[in-house]
Amino acid sequence: MRKALAFAALVTLLCTPRAAVAAPTAAACESLAALSLPHTTITLAQSVPAGEFTPPPPTNPPPGFNEAPLKNLPGFCRVAATASPTSDSVIKFEVWMPAANWNGKFQGVGNGGWAGRISYGALGAALQHNYATASTDTGHAGNGGDGSFAFGHPEKLVDFAERSVHEMTVQAKTLIAAYYGASPRYSYWNGCSTGGRQALMEAQRYPHDYNGIAAGAPANYWTHLMFACLWPAKADLIDPASFIPPGKYEMIQLAAFAACDALDGR
Repeated sequence: MRKALAFAALVTLLCTPRAAVAAPTAAACESLAALSLPHTTITLAQSVPAGEFTPPPPTNPPPGFNEAPLKNLPGFCRVAATASPTSDSVIKFEVWMPAANWNGKFQGVGNGGWAGRISYGALGAALQHNYATASTDTGHAGNGGDGSFAFGHPEKLVDFAERSVHEMTVQAKTLIAAYYGASPRYSYWNGCSTGGRQALMEAQRYPHDYNGIAAGAPANYWTHLMFACLWPAKADLIDPASFIPPGKYEMIQLAAFAACDALDGR
């Protein structure tokens, strides 16, 4: 009986419609520039009209990089800030908040590779579903394929490993509460690869940051993973005979399918 009552109470809690939150004004968005946040400087607070948004160009983009504008976005309040929890920390993050029809929830979104850039596409996807959302560059500028920022900068490595996401999350919730006059009812993390690793770090180190976590394909055991990436190149350098030319890729793929494809019973 107690379990039934507890379950009924939980269903009631989750299914109760949220109280209406009045749509903030453009002035309310711009006023966030004056908000005081711990060891954080707000560099931008502006209302963005509905429609198309072109993300800022990345630092040192990979060859052929061409990010398309984000389309069909609702109007939103865009806040950019830089957190410096240590003397060697430069953690940039952005918080996007729907100007109307906020669902009352917050979604933090993750990165890929070595990060180095705010995940604008993921911000746009969350915004389209009426979430207030945030993303960070994890404390350095890069194209996601270069870890040299960490040489001689142990604090930046800590920022990348876990501190930047926590800082972003705490500051984002403060900004959301200031903008809407109400804190998020629920907060969720959504990330894949490095974003999945960030999800596991959040769950382990900062379990109160999020009510729910989606950890897709987590790039876990980072040291092991990096050495696994280096090992094939090392093997090629030691023994050139170990090099596999692209012409043999299809043969190897077919052999792998023949040996393993039936193992799942389909």
